[in-house]
Amino acid sequence: MKNKNTIRKIESVIELAILTLVYYFIWKYQIFDKEYFFPILGRGKYVLAGVYFILTLVIIHLCEGFKYGILKMADVLFSQWIALVISNVITYLQLSLMANRMIPFGPIAWLTLIDFAISAIAVYIFFSIYNSHSKASKLLMVYGNKESVALKLKMDTRADSYNIKNIVSIDKGLSNICDMLYDYDGIVLSDVSAEDRNDLLKYCYMHEIETYITPKISDVIISGGEGIHQFDTPLVSINTRGLTPEQEFVKRFFDVILCCIAAVILSPLMLIVAIAIKAEDHGPVFYKQARVTKGGKVFDILKFRSMVEDADQRPATDDDDRITKVGHFIRATRIDELPQIFNIIKGDMSIVGPRPERTEHVEKYTKAIPEFEFRSKVKGGLTGYAQIYGKYNTSAYDKIKLDLMYIENYSFLLDIKLILMTIRIVFKKESTEGFDKVVSADEILDSLENQDN
Repeated sequence: MKNKNTIRKIESVIELAILTLVYYFIWKYQIFDKEYFFPILGRGKYVLAGVYFILTLVIIHLCEGFKYGILKMADVLFSQWIALVISNVITYLQLSLMANRMIPFGPIAWLTLIDFAISAIAVYIFFSIYNSHSKASKLLMVYGNKESVALKLKMDTRADSYNIKNIVSIDKGLSNICDMLYDYDGIVLSDVSAEDRNDLLKYCYMHEIETYITPKISDVIISGGEGIHQFDTPLVSINTRGLTPEQEFVKRFFDVILCCIAAVILSPLMLIVAIAIKAEDHGPVFYKQARVTKGGKVFDILKFRSMVEDADQRPATDDDDRITKVGHFIRATRIDELPQIFNIIKGDMSIVGPRPERTEHVEKYTKAIPEFEFRSKVKGGLTGYAQIYGKYNTSAYDKIKLDLMYIENYSFLLDIKLILMTIRIVFKKESTEGFDKVVSADEILDSLENQDN
């Protein structure tokens, strides 16, 4: 694991150095004008290169563009391209501010295209290097109940990183499991009881065994706690109230600013969509639906209407003929969600937060999983952890964990990161990886035995 992280960091620095070098030469030979940038002719140009290096580093990191070998190659490449566009636009504005005029955009456009090519080559080469110097860890999975073994099927989709060779029940006994670990690189603990999990975790920690754990909701809550060092006994203060007043103020301020800007920029697109919806069947442009947000408050969420007017009274079919022609397009491109900008400006929602659920779903999920109510400590969001890291058929229990990870680890920088990552998700086909059926341990054991034979 340490070697993998080291290789990844070296690759990241090399790519950043190349991108910065290209920027330096384009700025020096294409952008530089003595009339506007003469004071920077000396060592100032190195400062500009350093600023570009740091800016690109931060934005690519926030977009998760350095996760060679963790994300898929296409995801890393697309993340880098999004980050490079943002970085170069900010650099263009920075240079224009320095020159006190709008400088020609052509060199920055060429810089961006060259960056795309460098990024594509670098990602391909670095993935090849990373994969050649690393191999999937041979893992033993220990499960607490039969439903939890479905995690193996999910991890099998990333066979380049994880190779679960065997699974055993925790009922096999701790001593037997510890003896088995000598034949594996690491262990995966899936839904194991707290007592058994603690014993195994301590054993693995002592013997430096690679360990993966599915956290329980209490673990997620504790992860957001603050260490108190006023005594000689470690103490953790648990956040039980959601965001602080200061955090809520900052979050609300930027919600309003960003959404007002977005509303102005996107108004022509929204007008065209509204006209198209009206022209197709002369029905209403917007669709309203009761959703639940912070503190159980119910509000009407706004969407562009993508179905026929009486869709609720008609049964869904395989091809769902209730969806209009315009509806197919705006759903595929997520444009139907744009009117929620006004929900955010009004204060019913935030840009980032747990996705607000329908009232009947809240009642159903809360009855089955009482912890579902924990999500209501913050406003519902247009995007969030569950939308970015979850999949189409992610279980409600896992979505709660993802939403709580956001609530317990909230920061303004995290909001920025999730907004940037949402751009990648918008252009990515919704994933249905994983399995929504119960898979028995016997079935997976049989498949492992067949592989061995």
